[in-house]
Amino acid sequence: MTLPRPRTAEGAAALDRLLADPSGAVLAFDFDGTLAPIVPDPRDARAHPDVPAVLSRLSPLVRALVIVTGRPAAVAVEYGGFAGADGLSGLTVLGQYGRERWADGRLTVPEPPPGVAVARAELPGLLERLAVPAGTWIEDKQHALAVHTRRTSDPDGALELVRGPLTDLAARTGLTVEPGRMVVELRPPGMDKGVALTGFVAEHGATSLLYAGDDLGDLAAFDAVRDLRGRGVAGLTVCSGSDEVPELAGRADLVVDGPAGVVGLLAGLAAALEG
Repeated sequence: MTLPRPRTAEGAAALDRLLADPSGAVLAFDFDGTLAPIVPDPRDARAHPDVPAVLSRLSPLVRALVIVTGRPAAVAVEYGGFAGADGLSGLTVLGQYGRERWADGRLTVPEPPPGVAVARAELPGLLERLAVPAGTWIEDKQHALAVHTRRTSDPDGALELVRGPLTDLAARTGLTVEPGRMVVELRPPGMDKGVALTGFVAEHGATSLLYAGDDLGDLAAFDAVRDLRGRGVAGLTVCSGSDEVPELAGRADLVVDGPAGVVGLLAGLAAALEG
């Protein structure tokens, strides 16, 4: 299997270093849209069926594997089929953008800030006053609240309708707004995928890094990769491509065709490292 070549010099150099010294590499991934196909209802999302096997192949070959997701860590573990999977004892899942951690079968979850409870109480009434279209719904992540519009007849129009009022609600409750693919999320400030990724790379002393994502929340991780390059960590950014988030594809070193493309890339990487 032939590995695709990154289109940037920095990405190509990172791939070369990863192949030359995989023991120093961290492989990091978003979950939805990257390891799992996007579906109308996120509760129905499941990892691409080949994900556990290909991660199991890579796990003994690299320094660490980590999933950085906006989902609660336990949900990503369940939907990914990672708990008890052969060869994945070294996988870490950083949930809620890094606030939660699942590793070695143990889950660490902090208390949510009080603003989440206030927003939870106010959000249904706010959406009712806005007369949001049928299909708009609230996903309660316990530490965050997401308003989804994908199931409406006009997802973009519904998203525009709620964006401003949700931004105001976030400001009043001390939360931050996380935009995404047909979703606006209110979550605690102070942590994002870039902060989580930077901390994980430092924790493991990585010399190279691959990060794959698909959504606006992954831009912070892309920024972290760029910053880490300045500190001597060779970084490769991969976009799990879609036509919904062109900003990410424009900044990626390598674009692949959705979760199936990510799986193909990882299978090629595993084959190259197994030699």
